[in-house]
Amino acid sequence: MADIKSLKQVSDTIWEIPISYKEGMRVPARIYGTQKLIQEMDDAVYDQVTNVATLPGITQYALCMPDGHFGYGFPIGGVAAMDVENGGVISPGGIGFDINCGMRLVVTNLTYDEVKPYIKKVVDRLYERVPAGVGSTGFVKISRNEFRKVVEQGARWCVDNGYGWEEDLELMEENGCIAGADAAKISEKAIDRGFNQIGTLGSGNHYLEIQVAKKENIFEPELAAKLGITQPDQVVVMFHCGSRGFGHQVATDYLQVFLKVMESKYGIKILDRELACAPFDSPEGQAYFSAMKCGLNMSFANRQVILHRIREVFSEIFGRSAEDLGMHMVYDVAHNTAKLERHIVDGKERSLLVHRKGATRAFAPGMTGIPEKYQDIGQPVIIGGSMETGSYLLVGVPSGDQTFFSTAHGSGRTMSRTKARKTFRGEKLQKEMQTRGIYVRSTSMSGLAEEAGGAYKDVDEVIEAAELAGISKRVVRFTPIGNIKG
Repeated sequence: MADIKSLKQVSDTIWEIPISYKEGMRVPARIYGTQKLIQEMDDAVYDQVTNVATLPGITQYALCMPDGHFGYGFPIGGVAAMDVENGGVISPGGIGFDINCGMRLVVTNLTYDEVKPYIKKVVDRLYERVPAGVGSTGFVKISRNEFRKVVEQGARWCVDNGYGWEEDLELMEENGCIAGADAAKISEKAIDRGFNQIGTLGSGNHYLEIQVAKKENIFEPELAAKLGITQPDQVVVMFHCGSRGFGHQVATDYLQVFLKVMESKYGIKILDRELACAPFDSPEGQAYFSAMKCGLNMSFANRQVILHRIREVFSEIFGRSAEDLGMHMVYDVAHNTAKLERHIVDGKERSLLVHRKGATRAFAPGMTGIPEKYQDIGQPVIIGGSMETGSYLLVGVPSGDQTFFSTAHGSGRTMSRTKARKTFRGEKLQKEMQTRGIYVRSTSMSGLAEEAGGAYKDVDEVIEAAELAGISKRVVRFTPIGNIKG
């Protein structure tokens, strides 16, 4: 349990650590959460977020979202904006190894009563069609050279090759392809690890879930309708995955590069080698930025192919086309990114490189970068809970400027994977979930145990903290009925 006496309470949900806490801090650190979440926060978060506050060019605050927990370098849930015109750095530890690990949400016009008799069949078929687990490979067979096109073109490559609809691209962060990705900046080893993994879930906390929007969990009916949730007990599909081994290798490659040049070439000293970084405008910083964007695009492509498979499965089982089943995207949102954005700080607009590591962008109504259809309501935010509890659809709000329009990305772990494996049994968990109406398939029973609800924070508490703090607004809570675990 963290010692909250050393924290200054700014509000019911914002806690500040002053720059006097640790030598070298350039800005204060702020942690978002209810008192309960703060008390349960692991001590490593305090150490990591204050280490982040020492990085060159950091602006305003080092931030940690309500789902924050120990990570590599940055805490997971960490947000930091670097002033690129004043020595700001880029750090792989502030983005994560699974570049653009993100969420996608798709609606259907089916209700729970219509899907319930087929749920086992749907989950089993999806389990066959969407490969999961460590080292899984996809059905999209392409050459290494074609893969270079994928990582530069992202989801656009998928739609052009028959894996999706044109309208899908409008409903993704960066329209499914971030500009400036350069395949010349990625290693052969990264290509080796990624070119056969398009359309795969992977392992860890990645999942594909069939969910229901119960009437009592539609908190903002008008907003929900604009986001495609138009009836009680509507069935939706949500999934969470990233750039697989490709993104991991990109991060690994550039961490090694940065460790070699950081101090010797740029005179940057850090408190934790996991925060290895380089000036954003340096050759090394720019090379990593271009390579990291390839990771973003690989992930958008990966989720696009998975969506194509989901539509195929639903169409086969329910005997209607995906169009007729109303299988439209709500949104695809990224975690684990660093993006150049314009934000107002101290009354002046500045160009900032916003690192979001296990955090979600949550732009407010009217901001550039939101799909046209959501301009008046704000960017959709998709936050997954544990497979036993539920997930949320939220929107960004104007008061989100306090976190550079960032919010939580999940419920956040409270227990290490090792401890979870010792505490829970996958087979028992699978049976218990089935008695509660959640049919689960997993590639590994130990992996299933790692993702038990008891290993995570209370997602409802995390969402409440985000809403009370004014960094996002909840619209709908979804309840799981079927789940495929990596």
